[in-house]
Amino acid sequence: MAYTTINKSKDHFDGKIYLGSSSAVTVTGLEFQPDLVWVKDRDNGNNHCWVDAVRGVGKYIQSDNNSAEVNNSTNSISAFTSDGFTVGTGNPANESASTTKGFMSWNWKGNGAGSANTDGSINSTVSVNATSGFSIVKWTGTGANATIGHGLGAVPKMIICKSMNSGEWGTYHVSNGATKYIYLNTTAGALSATAVWNDTAPTSSVFSVGTSGASNESGEMIAYCFAEKTGYSKFGSYVGNGNADGTFVYTGFKPSFVIIKKDGTGNWQLFDNKRVGYNQDNHVLRPNLSNAECTSCVEIDILSNGFKLRNTDGDGNTGSGDYIYMAFGQSLVGSNNVPCTAR
Repeated sequence: MAYTTINKSKDHFDGKIYLGSSSAVTVTGLEFQPDLVWVKDRDNGNNHCWVDAVRGVGKYIQSDNNSAEVNNSTNSISAFTSDGFTVGTGNPANESASTTKGFMSWNWKGNGAGSANTDGSINSTVSVNATSGFSIVKWTGTGANATIGHGLGAVPKMIICKSMNSGEWGTYHVSNGATKYIYLNTTAGALSATAVWNDTAPTSSVFSVGTSGASNESGEMIAYCFAEKTGYSKFGSYVGNGNADGTFVYTGFKPSFVIIKKDGTGNWQLFDNKRVGYNQDNHVLRPNLSNAECTSCVEIDILSNGFKLRNTDGDGNTGSGDYIYMAFGQSLVGSNNVPCTAR
């Protein structure tokens, strides 16, 4: 059983559903002021919307494409509040036609607009929540090999980078290693290239970037960095078995958020504990697609100590297929008074 230093996961990460409207909507009920909000329309094929406190409200990027940052608070998050956020009146963050399932938001706590970090060869601005192992990092890319300070005080297991110009979402995952990269915005599997992470694993203070625009394009860059915290977050891999009685993945906590990606060609799959209140949890949103929520895709059971694949869909459980994942949740052990039962 996984003991954790994070007694209440909702102090650091939580999901919220809200309905679309022709007017601005204020989402409340979080137990923190969010510093990264990721929103997706469940009813319609609108883009994903990522807004963070370091770049500022109104500025959003879209994980389903390689477009440049958009600065438009009408279509984005117009304010962070003490327990949530406010969205404008237009998509991708709001849509009057999205009133059946509404919007899903995933929210992380950092540390506000951030502060200067000089640990790397390029100075950065870092908003860090060291307790939960999450930081938002902004720097000015150079197109040359460099190191970037991330502020975590622990080695990140996953790093998601995006240029504010058009360009791919370069992603590092510990199971792929620093000689490989994967794109959050495409179906492509892991690829090898020195130019992305300079073939150098991240340390407890910096991560390395190369000459690729996926990690260090000239101009403003942003990265979301995640370290692993026992009983709260897990970043790993599993092998599919091609069976409806699928692979079980142990996390040591009850997941509230799971992303899966096949090592080969396949869509990213995102699950959470808000959108369906029972197993099997087969309501999928895909970070690399603008599609509405899929109710007949990869299926998983969310369990008290991990998750289990429940069909043979190639995006989640091909026989002998390799998959990476990231998960957040809540351990039973701690002073949280949260019973970690299966769904």
